[in-house]
Amino acid sequence: MALDSLELARAIVDVMVEKQAEDIVVLDLREVSILTDYFVIANATSERQGQALLQGIRGEIKEAHTVTPLHVEGEPASGWVLMDYGSVVVHLFAPEMRRYYDLEGFWRNSRVVLRLI
Repeated sequence: MALDSLELARAIVDVMVEKQAEDIVVLDLREVSILTDYFVIANATSERQGQALLQGIRGEIKEAHTVTPLHVEGEPASGWVLMDYGSVVVHLFAPEMRRYYDLEGFWRNSRVVLRLI
């Protein structure tokens, strides 16, 4: 059975928690954008952790749910990785890049579904 977009977002959050991502936020964009249903945003405190998150999300979601990202942009070394799963877009940030781009501020009219600090 295929995952709905919220179930996919929650499965991604589970991997993030396992890999010790920080400040995880799920934004519901369905009322404010046609781009995607949810953003899952998290901090990686080092390049190494960013790589572990990227590989962990990609591998564990594929293994458990046979879902792979449509597109991945960026590298952990750049401070921002975007993983596009269609209905869910994952943003892995270095903390300073997250503050700079301020996606939560830009999408402030969206509903916060989950916040784990």
